[in-house]
Amino acid sequence: QGQLVESGGGLVQAGGSLRVSCAASGRTFSTYAMGWFRQAPGKEREFVAAINWNGDSTDYADSVKGRFTISRDNAKNTLYLQMNSLKPEDTAVYYCAADFHGVARVRLGPSYWGQGTQVTVSS
Repeated sequence: QGQLVESGGGLVQAGGSLRVSCAASGRTFSTYAMGWFRQAPGKEREFVAAINWNGDSTDYADSVKGRFTISRDNAKNTLYLQMNSLKPEDTAVYYCAADFHGVARVRLGPSYWGQGTQVTVSS
């Protein structure tokens, strides 16, 4: 059984920055592609970003390109999402995800999910 635990969410003003983290355990997630999704109230969960197992390939939703950066530290079994220039529309629960079969599979439907961390951006 693998476990993904998010942390670092909180309240930030528009234009500010925040970094959320995802601690992975129970499996060799260092060999998995990983990613971030988000779900705003009343909306469906949407893809945000993904990264392959060694960090040399990334994918982003158009809505966050140039503002968000996904990264990972396999020695610490931790995934990160650095969010800059935050907007009120970025307010959502942010979920960590992972899949062995690569970035494309993470984007379409990963096998592992975390419980989420709330990010609220005030205007």
